[in-house]
Amino acid sequence: MNIRMITAAGLLLALTGCTTTTAVLPTIASNPVQDRWEGQSAGRFFASYGPPIADRDEGGNRVYTWRGGYKTVTVAAKKGAKKGSKLYLSCKADIVTNQSYVIRSVHILGDQPGTNGSSYCAELLAPPEKAS
Repeated sequence: MNIRMITAAGLLLALTGCTTTTAVLPTIASNPVQDRWEGQSAGRFFASYGPPIADRDEGGNRVYTWRGGYKTVTVAAKKGAKKGSKLYLSCKADIVTNQSYVIRSVHILGDQPGTNGSSYCAELLAPPEKAS
């Protein structure tokens, strides 16, 4: 009888390890910049935001390193402080294009909190569309 109980308990423990954990796993964060620019012309991107600072070939693709969006903002002073502090914002990204100069992916390399959210790059490169 003891062997059956031990075997049943072991089987129960083994089956417990087979349950799904989708509720526990975090969802993959979306990349609004990638969603906005994938499939678009790199020429359109660079015309809108400035030229890349470097480029290289990588596995049949061309990778452009871009940096821009330089902006200085003043953050309101905290209670008791005489004046607010200045933040210097910018964004840095690798833009991967195919041989036709179409953007395949955008990898954010340097980002910081923006004025309205957690990503200045997203605010700059993928602003919400205005309702007509």
